[in-house]
Amino acid sequence: MTVSAASPPAPSKLGLWGVVMVIYFTVAGGAFGIEGLVGSSAPGMALILVLVTPFIWSIPTVLMVTELATAMPVEGGYYVWVKRALGRFWGFVQGWTAWLYGLVVTASFAALFTDYSSSFLNLAFGVDLLDTSKLVRWLVAAALIAVFAWVNIRGAKAVGDSSKVFAAMVFTPFIIMIVLAAVKWGANPVPFWQPLTPPDTGLMGAFGLGLFIVMYNYLGWDGVSTILEEIRNPLKVIPRAMLIAVPLVILAYLLPVVAGLSAGVDYTKWGDSVNFPELASAIGGRWLGVWVALGGMFCAMGLFNAMILSNSRLPFVFAADRYLPARYVQRHPKYGTPYRAVILSAVIYALLVVGPFETLAVTTVLLYGVSLILQFVALIVLRVKAPDMARPFRIPGGLPGVTIVALLPVSIIILAVRGTILEEGGTFLMLAGTLLASAPVAFVVLSALFKRGQADTLSHDLPISHD
Repeated sequence: MTVSAASPPAPSKLGLWGVVMVIYFTVAGGAFGIEGLVGSSAPGMALILVLVTPFIWSIPTVLMVTELATAMPVEGGYYVWVKRALGRFWGFVQGWTAWLYGLVVTASFAALFTDYSSSFLNLAFGVDLLDTSKLVRWLVAAALIAVFAWVNIRGAKAVGDSSKVFAAMVFTPFIIMIVLAAVKWGANPVPFWQPLTPPDTGLMGAFGLGLFIVMYNYLGWDGVSTILEEIRNPLKVIPRAMLIAVPLVILAYLLPVVAGLSAGVDYTKWGDSVNFPELASAIGGRWLGVWVALGGMFCAMGLFNAMILSNSRLPFVFAADRYLPARYVQRHPKYGTPYRAVILSAVIYALLVVGPFETLAVTTVLLYGVSLILQFVALIVLRVKAPDMARPFRIPGGLPGVTIVALLPVSIIILAVRGTILEEGGTFLMLAGTLLASAPVAFVVLSALFKRGQADTLSHDLPISHD
């Protein structure tokens, strides 16, 4: 049967485990990146933070996303939620800041892939080409971007299936590392959780030092909302997937950290000269270190792959609401995916990889914070404006309950932004302020160029297939 370009097929849809893997890679992707927590806050506080932070940061976000996703399971997710609660302008600000944040973070994962590729080549073959040639580094990153743009064009199911493979490649060396560490610790038990805090640092000081590291490693739970129409029966799958993903992410951080601490390596070097490949080498030998470094490459691939899926749907929904040219709404004639929106995002990633994304990455604290705060505001406002809206999953406790749930992460965001301002100073404020100010400017400019008073296409009650 031939499908015309005007009537493309429905995109492939994710099942439960595909959604779990997409959530896992939009949030964590592996224990990589958590090493600096141990170096800054000491072993004991690092373990406390890994266990406590989800309850004050991740779980409130998961509850918010689950309520709104099951009440309004539409493509574009949080963009439509905020628009429904606060109006077109704030919906645009939400989507725009989330898109900017996603562009920077996704590009950083492409660069992270080149970092782990370099570590792998150095450990396995003594090759340092990726360290010495910027052109080769960019070519490797560009190849990654092209490959996974194509995977995303093939559809959400292709992303979910490949994410399962990447998860297996990340988990396997860590599982071996954890088992070997447990055997060695059983033969010679030592208090790996000591010291509780660094010398001359109190409990609250150590907690504050590590909180932002853990917070960064536990964000991204709302990313899956932009692809809700590409999930089979999202009303049932989203709550189940979140229930699986939360403990999976916690254990994926906790167990490798515990295993690494049992290696007896000086904790003050963690995140500096010591990362998980070096810790794995100390536990199981050079072969295991090489394997973990290879796992880091698959981790970066999984992170990048899942983030393209989430982030590329934002230009698609902007175009659907006529803030961007209509061509970005066009779906692939074979796969039914918004392929032009994927290609646009991929081009921007390739440009950002060559720039100082480390500087841009600092601003994501504020961009993500604004995006998440708007979602929590939408959660509360909709309880007031639309009390009778069908909510298959409802946060208990009524309006006081959702307010308490919102206050926990919002308070942490405010602390994180304050800490970043104190640490980064004027550079952060100037860059972050410029990026935030671009949202209202873009709203005015794009409304004048493309929207021209036309009505929105996307709404909270968009028909959903539950097959």
